[in-house]
Amino acid sequence: MGRTSILIISALVAGLAVFHNYPAPELSPQLKEWQDTGKFFKFNGHNIFYKDEGSKENEDVLVIFHGFPTCGRDFHKIWDGLTTQFGRVIMPDFLGYGFSDKPADHYYSLFDKADMIEALLATLDVSKIHILAHDMGSTVAQELIHRQNKVSNIGSSTNNKLEIISVCLSNGGIIPETIQQRLMQKILLKPYLGALAPYLNNRFLFKKGFGEVFGKLTQPTDEEFSNHWALIRHNDGNRIPHLLINYLRERYINRDRWVHALSDTAIPLHIIFGPSDPVNPKDPFLSTYKKLVPNSGVSELEPHISHYPQLEAPKEYLQAYLQFFKSLKKS
Repeated sequence: MGRTSILIISALVAGLAVFHNYPAPELSPQLKEWQDTGKFFKFNGHNIFYKDEGSKENEDVLVIFHGFPTCGRDFHKIWDGLTTQFGRVIMPDFLGYGFSDKPADHYYSLFDKADMIEALLATLDVSKIHILAHDMGSTVAQELIHRQNKVSNIGSSTNNKLEIISVCLSNGGIIPETIQQRLMQKILLKPYLGALAPYLNNRFLFKKGFGEVFGKLTQPTDEEFSNHWALIRHNDGNRIPHLLINYLRERYINRDRWVHALSDTAIPLHIIFGPSDPVNPKDPFLSTYKKLVPNSGVSELEPHISHYPQLEAPKEYLQAYLQFFKSLKKS
């Protein structure tokens, strides 16, 4: 082993020891209020946090899927706007994220996340939904679309009683070959190094890396950075990013299953896209998407909007989504 390798390993071990003694940040009043207005349900023995507002019968139900590495609170800026338009809005934190449990001995999978959504909706006695999804959550939506396509194609009478009425996606790696992985994602995917990397992360490094996927004109405030960091650290979430990142591997392995789910479905589709996204650059993503999924509508936001359009341009994002939703009523 060379001198450089020894120094790197020594630094990792030192950082690991320091990090273990570093307390998680306290939840801000805004985060505590968000948590207090949510609920929990059990899925495979784990507590899953979710928000559920509205109970109007025979009205449209919207279910929201968040991305990596954040949680459902990514949609808090448009929450009120959505709850005034839908009879019910349901938004879980996936296992390993936000206020949900974050077990360090769990195999995190997109298939498991889709199963969790089906279990939650069955518990809530919800059978017809609209989906609004971002980032990793978009691929969870793709898996659920695949399942509905399969049932429709074979005329199955399986226990899958969920009916997806519409799907709106936003910036995410739904076409794996157009993804530009971030440095931290590449590190987390590395054997051994990925397991050590989370222990060296801190608020400063998180702010730097997370800020890079926002537009230069739409950066989070210091308070917003702190809230994101606190939610990631909550329930010892700092231990598991290398486990959560497994969704990237699954995207490549199941590329045809999930891309074909979009191209083959009869479900109305739409995408709201922030074109300044370094994870999914406009070129080649948008042209590839339009070619592979010609049945989808597209709302391209202002050029400076990046990977988190619902946080960077909430009014425009909400308007684009509601235009799509209202168009379904006219058809």
